[in-house]
Amino acid sequence: MSKTFSEFKPPLGLRSGHVQSLISSSAIRRRVVLRRSRAIRQNAEVWTLDGGEGIRLQGLYSKQPAKSRGLVVLLHGWEGSVNSNYVLGNSARLYQAGFDIFRLNFRDHGDTHHLNHEIFHSCRLDEVVCALRDLQNRLEASRWFLAGYSLGGNFAMRVALRSQLDGVDISHIVAVCPVINPANAMLSMEQGIRFYEVYFERKWSRSLRIKKAAFPDLYGQESWHDIKGLRERTHYLATRHAGFDSADEYFEGYSIADGRLAPLEVPSTILTSADDPVVPVSDFADLPTNPNLELIVTKHGGHCGFLKNWKLESMAEDLLEKRFLDAASI
Repeated sequence: MSKTFSEFKPPLGLRSGHVQSLISSSAIRRRVVLRRSRAIRQNAEVWTLDGGEGIRLQGLYSKQPAKSRGLVVLLHGWEGSVNSNYVLGNSARLYQAGFDIFRLNFRDHGDTHHLNHEIFHSCRLDEVVCALRDLQNRLEASRWFLAGYSLGGNFAMRVALRSQLDGVDISHIVAVCPVINPANAMLSMEQGIRFYEVYFERKWSRSLRIKKAAFPDLYGQESWHDIKGLRERTHYLATRHAGFDSADEYFEGYSIADGRLAPLEVPSTILTSADDPVVPVSDFADLPTNPNLELIVTKHGGHCGFLKNWKLESMAEDLLEKRFLDAASI
C-alpha cells in the first residue's frame, strides 16, 4: 500500500512543486474545502485546554453524532490555524469516515493571541503535550490518532518521542512534509524563489501586530514586525523573547534530525515530496531506520499539497484516512 502512495502522479498541470504548494493554500481550494467541511464546522465546540503553568491552548472539537471510530487530533503548520485548508480538508474527510475530530491551535495562532502573555516559538513543546494530555483525560480517549502538517508534523513527531514519558496514548501518527532540520528549511526558503519567505514574513508580521495589540503593556514598544528577513527576525525574537543565544541554537532546539527519531515507539508515517520548496527532501535521507517509522517520498506534491486532480482533492487525505482506519481496526 505504501507503493500506491509513493507512486503518486498528479495530472500534468499539477506536477510542479510550486503549483502544488500555491494552489493547495489558495482561495480557489478554500472554496472547495469550505463546501466539504460544512458539517464539521457546524458541529464544532470551542474547547480551552490546560497547557500547564497557567498556559491555555484552544481548539475545536467535533464529536460524531453516533458511534465513533476514535479521536483524531490535527496540528496545523506555522502561521496556519484550525481553519487552514489542509486542516479543514482532512477534518471533513476523517469526520465523514467516522472519527471524532479535534483541531488544535498552537499559541498565538488563529484568534488565540490574547490567551497567553508570552509569544509563540517552536520549542514550546511542553504546553502542547500538556494540552493533549488534558484533552485525552477529558474525553477518556485511548489509542487515539495524531496528524500534523509542516511545523505541525514536526510537533507531532516530538510529541511521539515524549508519549510514554508523558502518558499520551497515541495509536498512530501521520506527519505531512514535517520540518526535520529547521536550519535547512530556512536556507531552502532563502535560496529559493522569494515568494515563500515573503509569504511567511507577511503572515508573521500580522500575528506579531495582533500580539502587540493584545498586550500593549508588554510589547507596546516592540518594532519586531518591521525587521526584514525571516532569519533576522527569528534571531531577534529567539534571543530577546525565547532565551536562546542565537537563531541557530533555537533551530537546534526543535530539530528532529541527527538520529533523534531513533527511539520512536509510536507507529508513525511521514509523507513528503521531492519537489517541496520549503522542507528539502535531502533531510529525509538521513532519518534512522526504525520499524515504527514509515517514510513515503513522492516525486510530486510540493509543500503540503499532493493535489491529485482538478477537483483539488489531496492524496494526503487518502493516506491519513487509510492509516487511521487501519490502526482503528487493530
